[in-house]
Amino acid sequence: MIQKFSRATKSASLRLLTLKLGQSGSFALPLLVAALLCLSYGSGFAADTNALAKLQNVHRIVFLGDSITYAGGYVADVEAYYVTRFPKRHFEFINVGLSSETVSGLSEASEKNPRPDLHERLGRVLEKTKPDLVFICYGMNDGIYSPPDEARLKAFADGMKSVHEQIAAAGVKNIIHITPPVFDPVGAKARLSTNDSYGFSHPYEGYNKTLDQFSDWLVAQRKVGWQVADLHSGMSRWLGEQRQHNPNFNYTKDGVHPDGAGHWAMAKQVLLYLGANDVEKDPSPASMVAGNPHGEEILKLVREQEELLRDAWLNFCGFKRPGVKAGLPVPDAEAKSAELDKQIRELAVSAKN
Repeated sequence: MIQKFSRATKSASLRLLTLKLGQSGSFALPLLVAALLCLSYGSGFAADTNALAKLQNVHRIVFLGDSITYAGGYVADVEAYYVTRFPKRHFEFINVGLSSETVSGLSEASEKNPRPDLHERLGRVLEKTKPDLVFICYGMNDGIYSPPDEARLKAFADGMKSVHEQIAAAGVKNIIHITPPVFDPVGAKARLSTNDSYGFSHPYEGYNKTLDQFSDWLVAQRKVGWQVADLHSGMSRWLGEQRQHNPNFNYTKDGVHPDGAGHWAMAKQVLLYLGANDVEKDPSPASMVAGNPHGEEILKLVREQEELLRDAWLNFCGFKRPGVKAGLPVPDAEAKSAELDKQIRELAVSAKN
């Protein structure tokens, strides 16, 4: 059950805690401090969160990924969580996902242009964005929509190791890998391959097994100290649960790119990894921000801001993929972003008072 605290309830609770703990001796001080922290998250939201633990000394957060990250839904949902829960902690989110991109350097033979490889632009991204924390979410394109294969797994693993090393060498102390989202053959039914030729336009029906392989490899890197959020396993469970309730449930038109519900399933796994246990039962972003009377408006503004900054930073850092939307110069985008941010913070803080 979600606990909601009004200002009066918090005040009364603290008086009662202070009275009772004060009668229990000095050992009660840590309990009082913990209680104060739990109640300090503000009215309207559950106190069951440790979502700041992994963000110590972090201000600028950069997301790297393919078209699913570029779409931005899960990135904006994660940001909206922090805005509504901790409006006085200003985290800057920059989404520089790029459609079609890989870390493996692999491309289908049927592709008109080679898929972009993150290595081509990573140095520029790190130099120009100067992140405190980097999230990395790849894999969907890296298996080029083909069956599990040791050579493709090696290409993915070698590419990811190289990316990790380059980010660490740039002085970024916080690197969080995200296992790839799910491939759903139900959504891709109309275009599944009927022979031994595979690619995005004609994927292998069991392609999610390839993503299972990539995800297992990433999770295994925890043994060498990598931070890995296992989105893939959590999203697989979510999809299984949805299909139990509704066998016709669908969240993607092509088996690859999720709709809003799919992006929320992704965001939830990232948030749970970060310690945001209070989103466990939330079925949607709207539910996540429902404790704030301006929650829906905040979500809309965060998404607008995220897209504005994404386009500006992508173009500023540079890339080789054709057909990507042009963005404003970064100074102009940041000026517009500051206006949006002012609105967002005012709405978020007003609900805390």
